[in-house]
This record gives sequence, C-alpha cells and structure tokens, in this order.
Amino acid sequence: MDSRHLLELLADNPVIAAVKDDQGLESALAGSVDVIFLLYGNILNLSELVDRVRAAGKAAFVHLDLADGLTNREIAADFVARRTAAAGIISTRSPLVKRGRELGLVAVQRFFLLDSMALENIEKDLARDASDLIEVLPGLMPKMIRRLVQDTGKPVIAGGLISDKEDVTGALGAGAVAVSTTNPAVWSM
Repeated sequence: MDSRHLLELLADNPVIAAVKDDQGLESALAGSVDVIFLLYGNILNLSELVDRVRAAGKAAFVHLDLADGLTNREIAADFVARRTAAAGIISTRSPLVKRGRELGLVAVQRFFLLDSMALENIEKDLARDASDLIEVLPGLMPKMIRRLVQDTGKPVIAGGLISDKEDVTGALGAGAVAVSTTNPAVWSM
C-alpha cells in the first residue's frame, strides 16, 4: 500500500479503529472500518495481529512506540517491514517514521498538541519531511487541525478523545482526512 491508496480508503471511510487490546481488535475486525491502528502487541505476536487484520481485508498500521520489545531506534521499522505484512507504521519519533517511509511503509507521525511550543515543534519536525501523514492528538481542536492542514501540506488524522459524531464531523470539517479512535461506537458511524 502507498499513501495515495490509503487516502483513497480514508476518503470512502474516514474512521480508523485504534485498538489497544484483543477485545478491541475483535470488534474492529467485525466492523466496517478499513484501517486499523494497532496500539498494542509485542515482537512475538505482531506478525499474527497484522495477519489477522489483513485476512479481514483491512490495512494494519503498527504503532512502533507502543509495541513491546521494539526499540526506539530505526531497526524497529525494519522489523515491521521485514517480519510483518503491515501497510504502515505510526510513531512519535521522526527517525523511525523516516526509516519506515524509506522501507516502503506508509509512515504516520503522531504529535501531541499540548501548547504553542508543541505546535512549533511539529513544524520543525515536518521540515524533515519524514512522514506521509500526520496524526494530531487530541483531535478535538478544529482550529488547530485547519492550521496544520494549511501549514504542513500533509494529510492530517485527528485522534484522541474522539467520542461521537460531532467530534468526527468537526475534525473532518476542519480538513482532517480521517479520525482515529479507540471508541468502538464511533467505528460504525
């Protein structure tokens, strides 16, 4: 999968299931989402988790920072690229995101937008052009989403604290290409 194909999937179904345990994965696999962010797993079961997602006809993204046993070095992206069939990776660390992209994975850089300093750091990190897409948390800030879409030129995924249809439509209306959420009730919207 490349970023263009991912954006096509998200245009048709802009809700991403972010799963943090086996129960959430089961719900996402049975649901109508096309993309699943794996926010859990370890080096022993990541390949199996990704295979389950792919067998359901969905795209799997591994969050490198949250998978047990992976290091915060570029080799984590190599592991996912070589040992799993993941479509892409997610990380807060620019070098990992950049390495994933070099390996042909769709690379999503996650940012926590806490204050104006964090916003400035996003712009600095993106100057390195390591990612295909960015994810900003929390996703309940339409004004900031609009600004990031305009200033970065990158597709933006809004995540964190998305809990109802109003949150989804607010983020999408501000220019986000998708929302990611751990809330199964939102997955079926």
